Amino acid sequence: MKAQVIRSFGEASVFQLEEIPVPEVKPMNILIQVKATSLNPLDTKIRSGVFAKLAPEFPAVLHGDVAGIIAEVGEGVTDFKVGDEVYGFAGGVKGTGGALAEYMLADARLLAHKPKNLSFSEAAALPVIAITAWEALVKRANIGAEDEILIHGGAGGVGHVAIQLAKSLGAKVYTTVSSPEKAQIAEEFGADVVINYKEMSVQDYVNRYTDGKGFKYIFDTIDRKNLENSVEAASLYGTIVAIAVSQDYNLSPFLLKSLNFHVVFTKIPILHEEFRHINGDVLKNITPVIEEGKLRPLLAQRQFTFDEIAQAHEYYEANKAVGKIVLVNNW
Repeated sequence: MKAQVIRSFGEASVFQLEEIPVPEVKPMNILIQVKATSLNPLDTKIRSGVFAKLAPEFPAVLHGDVAGIIAEVGEGVTDFKVGDEVYGFAGGVKGTGGALAEYMLADARLLAHKPKNLSFSEAAALPVIAITAWEALVKRANIGAEDEILIHGGAGGVGHVAIQLAKSLGAKVYTTVSSPEKAQIAEEFGADVVINYKEMSVQDYVNRYTDGKGFKYIFDTIDRKNLENSVEAASLYGTIVAIAVSQDYNLSPFLLKSLNFHVVFTKIPILHEEFRHINGDVLKNITPVIEEGKLRPLLAQRQFTFDEIAQAHEYYEANKAVGKIVLVNNW
């Protein structure tokens, strides 16, 4: 089968189109005829060597988000059959194959049936960001009707999904963005209050929207430097969920507010087999929300093919994309 592989870490040009063997189907696994994948920050960090420890063995096939059609089912799989359309975050890291190939072998526990109202491209855009948002809002923060939450980065990949998920749970959503254009995106996806953080300080929006008390729930989808803003914006006994942290972060400010602090790392179910059911279970819970029309992905204006993988990575790293970058299998 055709596949885009890397044989060393480096710039986007390290991708090579090669012929490699079709994976042999193992028990509890399924073989997916890949229709589309999407690009996540993890993919570029593995390719460049920043996250070398998470990389598959060379020659490595990257990308974990996948949408496609089941071509073969392994022994012990009962939830899926040949011909089913599926989606999931199912590989592209150590010990697994990725989606940048004609076929991808994946543990069935990591997958779910594709939402009927989404195309393969739309479905491929969602797994990582949807699982991350669900883990943060439902499992960690446990938000519900009439709760108020501040979501940092409302126009980002995880952020725009988190806004929709929070609204589907009945919450009131405040979100931060960096421009009027991104403010419009956040509003279109349902945010109740949009804050341009370049025009308003943390203290100013805390005073305006919480009478100086702070937000009880905060989901920080921005880089680790933003965590200080989350702590400043949090109420006493508040809850912060983050997806980027630093080893040398000072936790004293958390103590002074007696904060609950959670981190979400969606790669664990792939890296540790005993937790693989988590990804599939989350997607099975999210799928009805999608099919009810309450959650949809924001796709980047430019779409790529598998032959254009290098250009897709360069496009992402140049910060040109608003929305998820999707690659369609053109082989």
